[in-house]
Amino acid sequence: MLRAMHILIIPGLQMPEVSEGVLEQVRAAAGTDATITVADSYGEALEAIPDADVLLGRVDPPLFAAARRLRWVHATTAGADAYLFEEMRDSSVVLSGDKGLVGSHLAETAFGLLLAISRRIVAAVLDGPDCWEHRVEYRRQEFELEGLTMGIVGFGGTGKAIARRAAAFGMHCLAVDPHDVGATPEVPEVWPVARLDELLATSDVVASGLPLTPDTHHLFDERAFSQMKPGAIFINVTRGEVFDADALVRAVESGHLGGAGLDVAPEEPLPADHALWTTRNVVMTPHTAGASQLRLQRNLDRFCRNLPRFLAGEPLEGAIDKQAGF
Repeated sequence: MLRAMHILIIPGLQMPEVSEGVLEQVRAAAGTDATITVADSYGEALEAIPDADVLLGRVDPPLFAAARRLRWVHATTAGADAYLFEEMRDSSVVLSGDKGLVGSHLAETAFGLLLAISRRIVAAVLDGPDCWEHRVEYRRQEFELEGLTMGIVGFGGTGKAIARRAAAFGMHCLAVDPHDVGATPEVPEVWPVARLDELLATSDVVASGLPLTPDTHHLFDERAFSQMKPGAIFINVTRGEVFDADALVRAVESGHLGGAGLDVAPEEPLPADHALWTTRNVVMTPHTAGASQLRLQRNLDRFCRNLPRFLAGEPLEGAIDKQAGF
């Protein structure tokens, strides 16, 4: 069965090209008699997918409609929402990806954004040589993370990675999650979503580690921001659609929130005339937190470990619950 397998690889953002080293690793895991096709264009992907059993890369509705033998898609992204169109979601095709492998670099970006705000780094950079004129002002505004409370909403791989780094800064960590994800040394008890308001009201920093699902869309809205502690900082490095951008602007401009650090936005790219670009103490990066020199290899290793698991009917690493959305 393994020798008859046809694997289709579609390059994309996380895997812009398929090197000979990548092919050698996949061949070693799949067997030398397996067919491996690399589609260098969308047309080539459409031509090859009817005979593919396994797809490594991105699938969309037209590709999926052309597939006749497809049984497993391994995504090259952590977020599953782009893959969960109706036909894919309702099919028997197994979906997996690199969820749980991206937490480290997303958490690093989360703290880069937080430190840019807490230490007024971006403000100084934007002021250029005039920053010396604002030195006293910066010193009044800067604050230390030691002893503050980090509230994490969504305690998956990214949430756990944020907690580890928060603890290293001497922060106290709280977390809520809709599922029983288990405690960690940094978060001895993960609260249910019913206690979200309590977390918002007691956290100095609120970081979203949420995937995008119907339940999380605009979870951070006008009401949620109003529940947050005065002066708190909002951080989001996972999915932009989980917060209402206009509500966030109002919360920061009113002075209720102390600022926000965002790698994602509800609309990407965020329109140039959106108020978030000019709201002071809002720091944004262009959805780059997912970048890491280690990411592709980690995911490729997982894909290759999953090949024999899939053939044996065993649970896959990074499996995505298509109905739950993550």
